[in-house]
Amino acid sequence: VQLMESGGDSVQAGGSLKLSCSATQYTFERCVMGWHRQVAGKERELVSKFDSWDVPTYADFVEGRFTISQDKEKFEVYLQMDDLKPDDTAMYFCAAQCLIRGHAYLYMGQGTQVTVSS
Repeated sequence: VQLMESGGDSVQAGGSLKLSCSATQYTFERCVMGWHRQVAGKERELVSKFDSWDVPTYADFVEGRFTISQDKEKFEVYLQMDDLKPDDTAMYFCAAQCLIRGHAYLYMGQGTQVTVSS
């Protein structure tokens, strides 16, 4: 399972970014997709993900500012982030929670940095 994120950048508070994650057909057939983030010095946390029925869920801190989406023909997943806050500064990781031969695995990409200045 290989995941490639892009779209991270430096923006001012209140700005927007759209993160993209490229995967493969193999990944989309076996995994549910999502996004995690890690603030420097803190543990990685879930931002948003799809469940098994493709229903999106969000962490409480998103507060309606982010939207996850996916394109199953392109094998891509996106995170549209609006009204960004300095607290959103973090490395963002595309995540694939997969069921492969009866075993559950969680894969992450290399990450893309988002920096929000006040």
